[in-house]
Amino acid sequence: MPTYAREELESAFRHYQDEVADIARSGEWSRFADLFTEDATYVEHAYGTFHGREEIRDWIVRTMTTFPGSEMPGFPIDWYVVDEERGRIVCEVWNDMRDPGDGARHGASNLTILTYAGDNRWSSEEDVYNPATFLRATRKWAKVAAANGELGADGEAWLEMFAR
Repeated sequence: MPTYAREELESAFRHYQDEVADIARSGEWSRFADLFTEDATYVEHAYGTFHGREEIRDWIVRTMTTFPGSEMPGFPIDWYVVDEERGRIVCEVWNDMRDPGDGARHGASNLTILTYAGDNRWSSEEDVYNPATFLRATRKWAKVAAANGELGADGEAWLEMFAR
């Protein structure tokens, strides 16, 4: 396993955060996969494991362009640590949902483990979270959005399935 200097890991992580912010603003989720090596692995505890950049691309585009991913405009990092020995960044990501009309912050967090491969590319990402927490947060958001006339048809259909 190659060793990377802390400065390089920090710089690559800043690049990752800047790219994700730009992708979220633009909606060009296909670009997210380009942050990874061709043979990268992405472990997502609710959706499964994706092997290779193109599987990651297919999954992220599908996920972030449909409800509830389509209602998440930002993914700020609350904190992170640098593991120089393993070439990793471990961070807490807040998955923001757009304002449903009440002015409150809605969303949920996950822990992300990124393994660096050099040249601003990552060989793996693992998102660790409790899917039930995300379900509760999305359900609460959808109910507030519906009460404020801010819930679209895709959200209404989702809420009907998960209203309980």
